[in-house]
Amino acid sequence: MRSFIAIELPNQIKSVLARMRGDIPGARWVPAEQIHLTLAFLGEVEEPVMELLMDKLVCVRLPGFELVFSGPGCFPNRHRPRVLWIGVQPQLGLNALAAAVHDVVLACGIPQEQRPFSPHITLARLKLPAASRGTDAFLDQRQKEKLPCLSVGEFTLFQSRLTPQGAQHIPLKVFPLASDPVNILC
Repeated sequence: MRSFIAIELPNQIKSVLARMRGDIPGARWVPAEQIHLTLAFLGEVEEPVMELLMDKLVCVRLPGFELVFSGPGCFPNRHRPRVLWIGVQPQLGLNALAAAVHDVVLACGIPQEQRPFSPHITLARLKLPAASRGTDAFLDQRQKEKLPCLSVGEFTLFQSRLTPQGAQHIPLKVFPLASDPVNILC
């Protein structure tokens, strides 16, 4: 089962992010309903490992936190853009959650990238070189847009089912964060 762990965004934020789309040749924009903040991409996971993962993710009980959005950006860089994104300011609550999820995923034997966590929300994937023509304008125009802060009280394990119409993201289980300031990880 192809899957990932993410912070689901409310429809209001998804709508605002979807309206940021620009006219960039070759850009494949993420459908509004699929916009999320990925904590860990898991790839293909066998059923027994998925059950173990769910059991261990229940034990991640960190306090909720606020997401503060920052400006737009692209990977790998502005000269060769492949992904357009909206940044999220790094902060202790988000970083602690990402680290706890990372540790649980590794403990379940699921390989993870070694790159440091870089909080962002993917808006589009680009084909080179045509897309780079519109990227600068998109990045410059979106720099001025402000998004409201978002309270985060849970994270979600999703299945990503590939279909001829594109990927479908199916929530498998929602994991609430602790409402008190005590950090618990079993």
